Amino acid sequence: MFRKRIAAAVFFAGLLAMGMAGCENKGDTASDPELLLGFSQIGTESAWRIGNTVDIEEQAANYGIGLMLENANQKQENQIDAIRRFIAYKVDVIAFSPIVEEGWDNVLKEAQDAGIPVVLVDRDISENEKDLTTCLIGADFYKEGVMAGEYLIRKADSLGLEQVNIVEITGTENSTPMMQRQAGFMDAIAGDERMTVLESIDGDFLKSRGAECMRYLLDTYGEDIDVVFSHNDEMTIGALPEIERAGFEPGKDIIIISIDGGQEAINVLKQGKINCVVECTPKLGKALMETALKLKAGQEVDAVIHPEEQVFSDEQDTSLIAPRGY
Repeated sequence: MFRKRIAAAVFFAGLLAMGMAGCENKGDTASDPELLLGFSQIGTESAWRIGNTVDIEEQAANYGIGLMLENANQKQENQIDAIRRFIAYKVDVIAFSPIVEEGWDNVLKEAQDAGIPVVLVDRDISENEKDLTTCLIGADFYKEGVMAGEYLIRKADSLGLEQVNIVEITGTENSTPMMQRQAGFMDAIAGDERMTVLESIDGDFLKSRGAECMRYLLDTYGEDIDVVFSHNDEMTIGALPEIERAGFEPGKDIIIISIDGGQEAINVLKQGKINCVVECTPKLGKALMETALKLKAGQEVDAVIHPEEQVFSDEQDTSLIAPRGY
């Protein structure tokens, strides 16, 4: 087994009176910023998501942009409500990280009718709704899946494996990263006859679910598992103790492949309990602020903006990996 600071306190009180108790006001420069950005974040489900929120807050302050930020707590209806509040307040630009790809057409049409451009951050929406948004700022999830699959082929080659049984712990069902990471990974390994996916199971990008899924997979497949491909670090970290409790050594008995590149996962990679971590940077704030300023000025923006990302693995000297910052 191988395994705008929105004006001032009086201004914020006005927001609360409008029923925006879940909205944080951020910004750090002028009391009357030239641009007001409404941003709906998915939640605080991972170190990645928290790092993404912090980066957006910091970059808004750096650019003197007023930020109205709402946390959806993992619920699509909360995001839809937040977007409607942004429209009512007449922000200059709306940005959000969609929890799932479907179900945004009505609220996005409302934003379009109000003349407010909408930017997608981190995640995408369905094709038939894309004409209601201006651009997507985020990782190339498909490429991340491909990089994970390509690493696995190299690892199997180096170990001389003739059969590789894989279990996959996916992210939230119907979310962009889940679908594209899976597609990229499957496409990468499709031509290698050694590769068999025993089962794919939804871990919802949560640490607790990663543990639950791993327990089930171990109970079902046991020592037949050669590889765990997990769609994010939180689920991976949740799965590792379950593997150890079952009597297997992660990183040696079972190959562990993760995505995100947060500090905790990199620490575990350095310990040898994870074999590969594909980077998915949460630092999208700078690109978002620059894009919002261009949109406010009536300038064209790229339809898709991807950050540069890399792979960290046991193929390199992991001691040289710099602190991640999230």
